[in-house]
Amino acid sequence: MSKTYADARTALDGVLFDGMTIVAGGFGLCGIPENLIAAIRDSGVKDLTVISNNAGVDGFGLGMLLNSRQVKKMISSYVGENKEFERQYLSGELELEFAPQGTLAERIRAGGAGIPGFYTKTGVGTLIAEGKEHKDFGGETYILETGLVADLAIVKAWKADPYGNLVYRKTARNFNPPAATAGKITVAEVEEIVPAGSLDPDCIHTPGVYVQRLVQGEFEKRIEQRTVRERA
Repeated sequence: MSKTYADARTALDGVLFDGMTIVAGGFGLCGIPENLIAAIRDSGVKDLTVISNNAGVDGFGLGMLLNSRQVKKMISSYVGENKEFERQYLSGELELEFAPQGTLAERIRAGGAGIPGFYTKTGVGTLIAEGKEHKDFGGETYILETGLVADLAIVKAWKADPYGNLVYRKTARNFNPPAATAGKITVAEVEEIVPAGSLDPDCIHTPGVYVQRLVQGEFEKRIEQRTVRERA
């Protein structure tokens, strides 16, 4: 059975529903599933809980879903590049569960690995630790964090074969590999789909067993912060 779909809209057909949880790969605007995010926006699905390091920028990436008021809750580590994200949170329009960046990555990885919880020192003695179980190991205090599992994972890769084996490129690898494992259904969008057998098995980052649907997309690849040196 082919995993390849004609476009992002058809790749999400029958998957989306109101109130669902989505885990999205990407870091800032690097390695984000642009086409799938746009298709989710166009679907009109609402009351979403979105797990992602951040929420893109105003009007692009996951920021589009904030602008259209389709997101009820974000589970994230960073707000700074998105003014609408900040505004909705501070005005009480958006629920937000903050997680330290490394803790968030591990919560996603743990969920994908079937690990319901783990202990970490990160956040001990801060607001992050309030209401969480504390336990001592070797004379040090740790807090219990829970693994994260989503109804849908959306990720962006560089290359795939028809079986859904994925290869990411450089820093676009970021949150995508753990996110791909943490969805009950995983939809991947890629820059190129290559023939079966043409990917070096030693270079595959996400095995196809984790990927149910695959789409080849076109990407804008915006630069989040363009910094250049003034000419002399």
